[in-house]
Amino acid sequence: MTARVAVIGAGWAGLAAAVRLAGAGVSVAVLEMAPQPGGRARSLTDEGGERLDNGQHILIGAYTRTLALMEEVGADPQTMLSRTPLMLRRADGSGIEMPRGAPVTAFVRGVASARGWTWRDKASLLATAAGWAARGFRCAPTTPVAALCEGLSARVRAELIDPLCVAALNTPASEASAAVMLRVLRDALFGGRGAADLLLPRRPLSELLPEPAATWLLRQGAELRCTARVASLESTGPGWRVGGERFDAVVLAASALEAARLTAGVAPAWSRAAAALRYEPIVTVYLDAPGCQLPCAMTTLDEGPEAPAQFAFDHGLLGGVAGRSAWVVSGARTWVERGLESCAAAVLRQAQPLLPGATLRRVLAEKRATFRCTPGLVRPPAQVAPRLWAAGDYIDGPYPATLEGAVRAGETAAAQLLAQLRDGPTRAGPKERPSPAPTA
Repeated sequence: MTARVAVIGAGWAGLAAAVRLAGAGVSVAVLEMAPQPGGRARSLTDEGGERLDNGQHILIGAYTRTLALMEEVGADPQTMLSRTPLMLRRADGSGIEMPRGAPVTAFVRGVASARGWTWRDKASLLATAAGWAARGFRCAPTTPVAALCEGLSARVRAELIDPLCVAALNTPASEASAAVMLRVLRDALFGGRGAADLLLPRRPLSELLPEPAATWLLRQGAELRCTARVASLESTGPGWRVGGERFDAVVLAASALEAARLTAGVAPAWSRAAAALRYEPIVTVYLDAPGCQLPCAMTTLDEGPEAPAQFAFDHGLLGGVAGRSAWVVSGARTWVERGLESCAAAVLRQAQPLLPGATLRRVLAEKRATFRCTPGLVRPPAQVAPRLWAAGDYIDGPYPATLEGAVRAGETAAAQLLAQLRDGPTRAGPKERPSPAPTA
């Protein structure tokens, strides 16, 4: 008899798990509380009927599992993503660009050719990066990112480390985990040819994975139930009852807060670990400035007390609406507290030198965009109980909250469940165990 598995949540982690399970011949039911799949990386339709993403996302060449999953469900990364070498360029032309080639050689060439940097700036980065490499890109779990920068010049910190940290970890460098940041730097800058390439969406986020994956799953005979919030999760010996419906196993791919609610009665320690996570918001401000464009598709900005955004993305240069841009405020806790109207007004003022006469199209806030990736953070493990695995970008692992982290977590949960299903039924009930500390 074919095993039945419930996947609770149709974000990128849940979809990745569902594709792997359905591809292995398992009967899959995906239960999503929202009206559409995609989780926090989806598209919305505005009042004018145009699609705007819930937040601007970027991918990099090191997102190998995400790119492979897109291809598998029929979304072509070559046409849907603009791929260029990693470039952190400011409006005045200063900044760094990584050329193509072998990772170490490309990094040295990129640093040597950085515009606006003195030879002291460049030497400080090369020497510091050599130290990171010599230590295997590892450090104590309690180390903050700021400690990685002690040998760097102020300009390199401001124009490279700070933007990379807030883009990858959505946590200010003064508060962010150095262990996780080093893993990101290792895999991106030194992970192989093309790993550091910048991949910017040419199409709305929902078209990159959520919609193609949903179509693929339906063709495989899987169920996709939207607006279906799960009320309860109960153990039934070798299987689980999900909202009263019997399944052989479960992938819990809901948000950490929703997962904590569902597991409070079956795995209290895991539930407490998930509920203890703290979050950083991200605000995306969409502007329209017909006849204007930014210096490049992704422009690095000078953040300040009245300049909230760290990056601006020109949708016209990416094949979208000409004159439209997305201004991203990461680590936006202070600005959310001040109010979205205040944030949008500040971004409009920040944009005027580059986009004279720009007007506000829409402001969107994801108040729990990512967990705060701080030193020594304890994240919940993937296994909750026998035949109950959690999947999400918040699960214990070496990566921050990214699309790639979500996809990898989903695929890992699916692989573990498939192994347990092959091993046959187990009578063991939910087993409590403490959450391990994350490894670098």
